[in-house]
Amino acid sequence: MALRREPYVLIVGGSDSSGGAGIARDIETIASIGVRTCLAVTALTVQTHDAVMEIHPSQPDLVADQMRAALQANEVTAIKIGMLATAEIVVAVAAVLRENPQVPAVLDPVLASTSGRALLEADAVAVIKRDLMPLCRLVTPNLLELALLVGAEPAAEESGAVRQGRELLVAGAQALLIKGGHAAGPRSTEILLRRDQEPIRFDTQRLAGSMRGTGCMLASAIAAHLAKARSLEDGVREGKLFVFGKLKKNAAENSE
Repeated sequence: MALRREPYVLIVGGSDSSGGAGIARDIETIASIGVRTCLAVTALTVQTHDAVMEIHPSQPDLVADQMRAALQANEVTAIKIGMLATAEIVVAVAAVLRENPQVPAVLDPVLASTSGRALLEADAVAVIKRDLMPLCRLVTPNLLELALLVGAEPAAEESGAVRQGRELLVAGAQALLIKGGHAAGPRSTEILLRRDQEPIRFDTQRLAGSMRGTGCMLASAIAAHLAKARSLEDGVREGKLFVFGKLKKNAAENSE
């Protein structure tokens, strides 16, 4: 029997057989912050750290039923959404969020793998913007995902990224965290955008090297802190520091 008083994060996303991203990375991250997890699996994938070979989406009703069962079984105090694969799954997830408006959701709009394989059908992008983004407490696109969501070229500078982000706010998003991992320069900056508020920047040193799953990690860390009743700004700050710590450790290990 579940310990109902413990906060849980419901992870909605795809598997990654390599363990580098997806729900494996989500569980690892959220558990390390001291929050329990439950799952709704949207897709099974066959992949290594270098390539995605196969994608097998779940049936939309099965995804929704997994979410409802997890919400019934546990004290879910935040939801983290990653890979959704199809427009039909997006619609199913949105339906469950509408049933549970008290639970904050963090959407990491996973559109493609690191190797470039599409992880979301092209017709699902518009459905995410229309049906899902307005229901989420936070959306965390990187610069490439942000450009695809607004139908533009990737922004070359911060001001352009902020303009694109504001377009999504006008389209219905509650709040955006624009990730700076794909930008250039000696600093890595995430920008939190909310309606009628000035942007807030979260800045750290840009570390050499790279690590798979950092987008999953950041959104999961933020969701874990929201599950512990932290404010959105504090959750983003703590999530950013968590990922920076992991990247720093990874860079140190690779330099040995």
